[in-house]
Amino acid sequence: MSRRLLSALALPVGAAVAAAAAGCQLLCQEAEIPRENKATENEATNSRWWLGLWQKRPTGSGKLCDLTGWWENDLGSKMHVLKVDSEGNFSGEYHTAVSSTDKPIQPSPLVGSQHLDKDGQCTFGFTVNWKKFSDSTAVFVGQCFSGDNGNEVLQTSWLLREKVDSLPSDWKATRTGHNTFIRTG
Repeated sequence: MSRRLLSALALPVGAAVAAAAAGCQLLCQEAEIPRENKATENEATNSRWWLGLWQKRPTGSGKLCDLTGWWENDLGSKMHVLKVDSEGNFSGEYHTAVSSTDKPIQPSPLVGSQHLDKDGQCTFGFTVNWKKFSDSTAVFVGQCFSGDNGNEVLQTSWLLREKVDSLPSDWKATRTGHNTFIRTG
């Protein structure tokens, strides 16, 4: 097992200085997996736990990932993206399947932008204004993956901001999460 001195960049400067002043030896440990079982660098960077299955990460099929159309996420919410223009701007509607309001859920407008990368695995972001039934707003950021099998998947992270009545209640106003969308049409 080989060990090497931990880089000062791996810890905040104050923590590294305090530990050194206290006489602590800072070490990091390399993987203790026998050499014949280690993944190659290509395998390590091209694999991940994705959609609940250990498999190759989509590396692009040459097909551009087009956000236009219908998408459904892991909670059953649906999104309809209208035409993406030549600058990457788009709009559409979001049909959420979940809500904390007592009002009936209604489709809500979304507006966003995406990078039009040649490899087809673009990043994007959009805002959903729930104004028809709630005082909250959500922002999503993500990346589109187009696998070798042609299936497109959107991996997203989001922030949801709910309106609160006072500054002392601000602490509970923002939620965060992630969703995986698959194309449905």
